[in-house]
Amino acid sequence: MSEGSADEAAPAPAGNGGPLVFEQPLNERMRTYLRIDFLYNQALFHAHSRSPWGSRTAIASLLDILAIITRSDTRADVLKELERQIAVYTEFQRRPNIDVDRLQALVANLGRLRTELLSADAGWMQPLRDSTFLAAIRHRSTIPGGTCDFDLPDFSFWLSQAGEVREQALAEWLGLLRPLGDSIAELLWLARQGGRARSETAVNGVFHITFDRGSPVQLLRVAVAAELGLFPEISGSHYRASVRFVSWQGLNERARQIEADVPFELICCN
Repeated sequence: MSEGSADEAAPAPAGNGGPLVFEQPLNERMRTYLRIDFLYNQALFHAHSRSPWGSRTAIASLLDILAIITRSDTRADVLKELERQIAVYTEFQRRPNIDVDRLQALVANLGRLRTELLSADAGWMQPLRDSTFLAAIRHRSTIPGGTCDFDLPDFSFWLSQAGEVREQALAEWLGLLRPLGDSIAELLWLARQGGRARSETAVNGVFHITFDRGSPVQLLRVAVAAELGLFPEISGSHYRASVRFVSWQGLNERARQIEADVPFELICCN
């Protein structure tokens, strides 16, 4: 089969008709934010399912978040970024032709998130760290299949409890993470909303970009028409990046490099 035309790519799955958007973090902070946001939303979704399998997934996501924030002081980093954003948008209020009401609402929301996160003191995660129940699950999770019923009978017993009992416990645990999760969600929203979008073409399926060193990019977003049946492989840093488009060939074949020109939208978020 020829690889010279995007029209020959495998059909794209049915969707809502909009473009497919792929994101690539370009620094460690953004990677951490995106991972925590993904895990937090996954935990929230499954925490409300009330099924034992949903509760398992929610706890797995919760423990993954705990592992991430244990390795670094994520709370302090998020607080610093909230303060920076408050200063930036407060300064905007002095500029002409600004929607002051909307801007003030944004600053007020950032201030609220900062206050809530500040109220979580240095020991905010201690209840999760001190839980022998969660510690046992975390320890056994390093073993493939290590959380089976015979490995953790107490976990199995908890999973057999009524759905509302498990949901309440998960709500309490995730409530400890809410100030951090909400703050990160807001910071990601601001980054995406502030992105500069432009139409580009990947010649022979490949596109290279060098960023302004005075204004490093934190997040790269690539939007491509779903009907093309393509997805990008993105690599790079906050100074330069490369986008290579490949065509989906199904589950049993490796995706193939596209050699045709591919139109797409590039959004650079500082």
